[in-house]
Amino acid sequence: MNVFGVDIGGSGIKGAPVDLERGDLVEPRHKVLTPHPATPESVADGVVEVVRHFGWSGPVGITFPGVVTGSVIRTAANVDKKWIDVDAGQLLGDKLNLRVTVLNDADAAGVAEMAFGAGRGRKGTVFLLTFGTGIGSALFADGKLVPNTELGHLELHGHDAEKHASTKAKEDEDLSWHHWAHRVQKYLAHVEMLFSPELFIIGGGVSRKAEKFIPLIEGIKAEIVPAELQNNAGIVGAAMAAAGR
Repeated sequence: MNVFGVDIGGSGIKGAPVDLERGDLVEPRHKVLTPHPATPESVADGVVEVVRHFGWSGPVGITFPGVVTGSVIRTAANVDKKWIDVDAGQLLGDKLNLRVTVLNDADAAGVAEMAFGAGRGRKGTVFLLTFGTGIGSALFADGKLVPNTELGHLELHGHDAEKHASTKAKEDEDLSWHHWAHRVQKYLAHVEMLFSPELFIIGGGVSRKAEKFIPLIEGIKAEIVPAELQNNAGIVGAAMAAAGR
């Protein structure tokens, strides 16, 4: 069964049809840059461009980088604040003239990793953390998702943790892998102190370079592994949500 997934991020909007039996993309994903300002209308236009690139006409799952309740956006840290209180399901469904399902971006990635990737068969407390423009989080207790945790906004050194330890912070401050890994280590230690997870799955685009920083992280009791689906996890999880999985 194939369903379309779209992943809206702070820097890019990407999507592709997904084979839900394999948990993999049917075709190479298509990506457009996230517009700035990332208003509801401009981002919706980007989503339409991605979906129409494939001539898709079925259900579509769409991730959003913020808290989503039902299909209403409640927070918008890395896109325009005009998104807050917008019914994204209605807006995007009307734009596409298709049935859409909207969910938090890290939750989508986490669901995909738990079904098809590094979290398969894992019980206890598991975190999927996506490092990119911000830091997204998905929390699982014995395989069940606790939605919309958004722990990139935990306070660390007086600021949102994602301002200190995201991939964007690494790029903006031109940090070495060693320096950035130390920041990630402090963030993981804070999350571990609060939740005592058995496993951290590190996702986002930087997961492709896991060997450059995960071995540098020390003093964390939980196992730390890269996301197996890497930066496609959000697309796969969005498609799963659209299929009711």
